[in-house]
Amino acid sequence: MTFSRLLACLALALTTALAPAAQAAGPAAGAAALPAVQDEGAALPDPQADERSDWERFNAAANDLFGSVNEAFMAVIFFDVWPFDNTTNPDGSVDKGPLNIRLAVIWLVAGAVYFTLKMRFVNLRAFRHAIRVTRGVYDNPDDEGEVSSFQALSAALSATVGLGNIAGVAIAVGTGGPGATFWMILAGLLGMSSKFTECTLGQMYREVRPDGRVMGGAMFYLSKGLKEMKLGGLGMFLAGAFAFLCIGGSIAGGNAFQVSQSLGALQLKFPVFVDHPWLYGLVMTVLAGVVIIGGIRRIAATASKVVPLMCVIYVLACLFILVTHASEVPAAIGTIVSSAFSPDAAFGGAIGVLILGFQRAAFSNEAGCGSAAIAHSAAKTPHPVREGIVALLEPFIDTVVVCTMTALVIVITQAYDATAHPEWQELIRADRGAALTMLVMESEISWFPWILSVAVVLFAFSTMISWSYYGERCWAWMFGDRSSMIYRIIFLVFVFLGSIVTATNVLALGDLMILGMALPNIVGVVLLSGRVRQQLDDYMQKLHAGEFKTYK
Repeated sequence: MTFSRLLACLALALTTALAPAAQAAGPAAGAAALPAVQDEGAALPDPQADERSDWERFNAAANDLFGSVNEAFMAVIFFDVWPFDNTTNPDGSVDKGPLNIRLAVIWLVAGAVYFTLKMRFVNLRAFRHAIRVTRGVYDNPDDEGEVSSFQALSAALSATVGLGNIAGVAIAVGTGGPGATFWMILAGLLGMSSKFTECTLGQMYREVRPDGRVMGGAMFYLSKGLKEMKLGGLGMFLAGAFAFLCIGGSIAGGNAFQVSQSLGALQLKFPVFVDHPWLYGLVMTVLAGVVIIGGIRRIAATASKVVPLMCVIYVLACLFILVTHASEVPAAIGTIVSSAFSPDAAFGGAIGVLILGFQRAAFSNEAGCGSAAIAHSAAKTPHPVREGIVALLEPFIDTVVVCTMTALVIVITQAYDATAHPEWQELIRADRGAALTMLVMESEISWFPWILSVAVVLFAFSTMISWSYYGERCWAWMFGDRSSMIYRIIFLVFVFLGSIVTATNVLALGDLMILGMALPNIVGVVLLSGRVRQQLDDYMQKLHAGEFKTYK
């Protein structure tokens, strides 16, 4: 099957799938796409009555249009698999119940459980070895690849350690209570196995160009690996779907959304960006352009410096608060554990909190989405399994360490408690997690919001440069290596647009596409997991026999 025919089939499948979903979304969704029929007896709207600028009207129209797209997309991929606790209002609208379980989240969690069992708890038994590999103990400069394992880990981490660790966790605890933290940690531990499996496959099926550049990732192991299993048609379809979703996710969720969210945080401390947001967009565009034009080597080199710095800044601030409240930490941990199994009924019961914690972890570390395999495929290593073992550290650092730090600060300061802090409840209801975390930090460290503003920019910038690489590799897979510069230009345009586009639905679509990547990815990884298990068993046998040479 030619690639053009594959894309045509993919477009037809998506159109067929989205059509009934758009109809099910009701009149509100259709109204954004089609003009309303004007009643002959009704007065025509007065153009002068709308005092908004052309740009404001454009933003509003884009928001309405993409709102319809988002509703259709969610109806197909992110529909509620437990609709029985939903409430239908007299006007036809639906209020989601406490068990708002999304298919994509269940898909990610089920995959993580499967890979943990299939790989015999590699997330635990290979943890110590992962730290040794990351330290460079086994690094041979003559190995084939573009970056070291530590640089690949930093590049992948920079795409996941971001605003979700600051904002999303605060909202999860604020909405679901302290118990959500327990399930978030458990999901992070399980996600380590997903990262191991997909990143090992990224190394197994990568391609090394004559000039030394490496091409790898889910689109390669889905297409090549499944072809070896006589499932070439399915593999090409899954790879095409993954690449399409990754490109969309990189431009919106991994780019414009990051600029928009970090700009909102900066505007609290720098009024100049309130009146001139385009200045921030211009600065970020120039900085991103300098890095991404240089390719994975420059991206990895930048990430290897930025990621440790931003993690240290943020974690030290959290540790300072925890140390000053050291006597309260045991009680906070006890509250987290007890609330995980017997939370207040107002939060939807134990299952509702479990789902909320798992969902937050899935959104945060992206284990199972296949994105990290693109970065780790470029690492220098003679053993694919070794790079997979490095990759399993990502969910641990992202979720078990950074997210847990945020959660403990929120729990100890009782920011989630409406009785203790009624003034912050509106932020929780409005999902303004970054602002909530900033205010909590300010209540404990008066000067820290200035530092946090810098950290927010670093979080956003590092996420952007890594996602630029993910999207570019998928673009090159679809349209050829020579077209990469076209993607980079498009990406930089959206960096700037992220500072001036206020249409939230445009920005939210990117996050939906990133999570949607998990659907084709996990199907292929499950089918190929037997090959990973064989290589893992062989690698661990050699490791225990002392056959691997060390260099430090």
